[in-house]
Amino acid sequence: MRSFTSLAEFAEAKGEHLGYSPWRDITQPQVNLFADATDDHQWIHVDPERAAESPFGGTIAHGYLTLALLPVFMTEIFSIGGLTMGINFGLNKVRFPSPVKVGARVRGGAELTDLKNSPAGKLATVKMTVEVEGQKRPACVAETLSLYVV
Repeated sequence: MRSFTSLAEFAEAKGEHLGYSPWRDITQPQVNLFADATDDHQWIHVDPERAAESPFGGTIAHGYLTLALLPVFMTEIFSIGGLTMGINFGLNKVRFPSPVKVGARVRGGAELTDLKNSPAGKLATVKMTVEVEGQKRPACVAETLSLYVV
């Protein structure tokens, strides 16, 4: 994990890759819980027998499950000292170039692409890339927006 003592120090890392989270297993129970939470029970996610006949050869995680892992990946990659709070402010661009098969391992990588003043604090744009172990193409690439308040 990369630790920054302040937002000023974090700002100096603009344009840098900040590191990677640990690898994380994607399990069928996790996918099923996400399906229950979102009412998205499409068979490609929750029916291993039927999904075995699909082009993926098994169930795959929801794209939005992969996206939902970004906040935890970010906390595993970097921390910023001296903050009162950090707020998820949204996303600019999100893409899902390849699926995440159940049983795969994923990790996040972060790059600070922008940090600008906002009336409430500093607005950070962090490009997050979710890699799948053993795959060339990432599962998700997203520009996250976080509002940091001192």
